[in-house]
Amino acid sequence: MMHKVTDLQPWECLMKRIVWKQLGDIRDKKILDFGSGIGVTANYLAEHNDVTAIEPDEDSIKIRWADHQYTQIVGSIQELRKFDDETFDMIICHNVLEYAEDRPDIVKEFARILKPNGKISIVKHNRAGRVMQMVVLLNDFEHAHSLLDGNDGMASKYGAIHYYEDTDIEQWCPELAITKALGMRTFWDMQQNQEIHKDVDWQDKMVEIEMRVSDMDGYKDIAFFHHLMIEKR
Repeated sequence: MMHKVTDLQPWECLMKRIVWKQLGDIRDKKILDFGSGIGVTANYLAEHNDVTAIEPDEDSIKIRWADHQYTQIVGSIQELRKFDDETFDMIICHNVLEYAEDRPDIVKEFARILKPNGKISIVKHNRAGRVMQMVVLLNDFEHAHSLLDGNDGMASKYGAIHYYEDTDIEQWCPELAITKALGMRTFWDMQQNQEIHKDVDWQDKMVEIEMRVSDMDGYKDIAFFHHLMIEKR
């Protein structure tokens, strides 16, 4: 039976739907998904593209989505070093760099293996959005103050969240340029009725309004995540 994005938890389903819409229709590209998790995005893109996925967690790979054929590799940055220069048209790296200690090296490798005019899609935590989450949703004022002081956060599944600024990407690798920064999850976590999150009609309306404000200043400043579109200079 084919996997459907609606099989995911509502928050993850919405996240995928929005990021895929922001990516647009991608076809006939050679794509790397670095930190592919259970392969939801790799599987989605593999329908019309040649996809290679890299993931260090073997448990995630055991339950990966593979309705469409793609190459799955177990590992991390050492696997990037095995690729020839200018191998990929596009690199996907969603919610990964916060948990990596060698992220400047990873980003430099991305630039090396990316073709000229290639694109990178990075989804990352946005500190301001996380501060708002701590105050409004979790009543965790201590954590909010800590984040405002510039400290790391914590994720229940992955450990410390090493926040970084959007512009750090260009500082780590001047070959790369951020062409667009979009907001994600500006509104939907504020809705505390968890039951309505499962309502498909509500999800459709939420995706529509999230997309509408994703490129509007003010709204994207306080979004929980930023989606960076990056090109090789």
